[in-house]
Amino acid sequence: MTEFSVLPPEELQAIKTGLLKRYTAICDRELSLDITRGKPSPEQLDLSAGLLETVDARDYTSSAGTDCRNYGGLDGLPEVRQLFAEYMGVRPEEIIIGGNSSLNLMYDTFLRAMVHGLGASHTPWCREPQLKFICPSPGYDRHFAICEQLGIEMIPVDMTDDGPDMDAVESLAAADEAIKGIWCVPLYSNPTGAIYSDDTVDRLARMTTRAADFRIFWDNAYAVHYLGERPGRVRSILEACKAAGCPERPFLFGSTSKITFPGAGLAMIAGSATNMEWVRSHLFFQTIGPDKLNQLRHVRFLKNMDGILAHMEKHAAVIRPRFQVVEDVLNTELAGKGIAAWTRPEGGYFVSFDAPDGCARTVVKMAADAGVKLTPAGATYPLRNDPCDSNIRIAPTFASIEDVRTAVEVLAICTQIAAIDQLGAV
Repeated sequence: MTEFSVLPPEELQAIKTGLLKRYTAICDRELSLDITRGKPSPEQLDLSAGLLETVDARDYTSSAGTDCRNYGGLDGLPEVRQLFAEYMGVRPEEIIIGGNSSLNLMYDTFLRAMVHGLGASHTPWCREPQLKFICPSPGYDRHFAICEQLGIEMIPVDMTDDGPDMDAVESLAAADEAIKGIWCVPLYSNPTGAIYSDDTVDRLARMTTRAADFRIFWDNAYAVHYLGERPGRVRSILEACKAAGCPERPFLFGSTSKITFPGAGLAMIAGSATNMEWVRSHLFFQTIGPDKLNQLRHVRFLKNMDGILAHMEKHAAVIRPRFQVVEDVLNTELAGKGIAAWTRPEGGYFVSFDAPDGCARTVVKMAADAGVKLTPAGATYPLRNDPCDSNIRIAPTFASIEDVRTAVEVLAICTQIAAIDQLGAV
């Protein structure tokens, strides 16, 4: 396939004419497709139907005899903490099981830092003259939204295949005491699918930070969400920080949102014993205990780590074909033309797609006009400001395989038209 940039204008014009015919035909179909968010498909949700049958009106006590209908158990049921401590790579005393939303736990952690500070020796963040957070980009829009809502300045740094650009991260963190932390999605990052290298983890743990209360917000959202034969592996950030003498630096978050039911799963926060005591001291005023019936359902349904991995293989069997369709269509339509690049993730929920610089907004609008909703251009950057206007997140899990095929075909057609227009062959 010849790159568009070396083709003569008349040949580009002929290609564009054919693309416009395809685009018009698709518009005439009055599609209504949506690949904007990483939601599990109905088939995936059906995999957890048995979860609803593990607790009934006669059987609602934990293995230790706790009546899960009643108050108490601020940290979560011991057997649930044991299971998800293994899932998160921490000790049972280093994890607290919350409600169903890890995003809720992250937001609460920010608010506690804002109002109370991170322990008695640190000033509440709201009293600081300026607050900043490092945001590897492209990244997760909901992380950036927390900072935006709380008035925290976001500093984007580039993502690489091994995680954030650590030269930039180290330089920033060492120079500015207003920089209070960094967002991280270490395994199958949203949206690139990057897996943090051992070197990246170690550098995050041992780097010098000007702010004594610098924190790593470690969102392990896709810990077992693999597409290959087995889950990827990331070195323990908590153990790395302990070894570097800064055990309080990381807060770890996770959930079963894409393992069982997104709206009725379990979320968890983990970290050093000191950090967990800090969380517990504030939880005491927030709640008298979590939903232990849901915790009981989950531990009975998933049983152990082998059970989680077996369950996730069923998920992978459902979504692998969707990711393969994305790859097949993009290869067929765009490979060799020099106008687009995309990731081939080993897990997670997204494909990160780069259109020609300056074209993402045009591509998204054209696709919307053809009845295909894509994640808004710029959404993967702080304040929705992609400096290159190129990145588009593809979320193929929820739609049917054929709908994914059609949606990605539309994306590819729109990308080619926008690229030709940019080259001047209008």
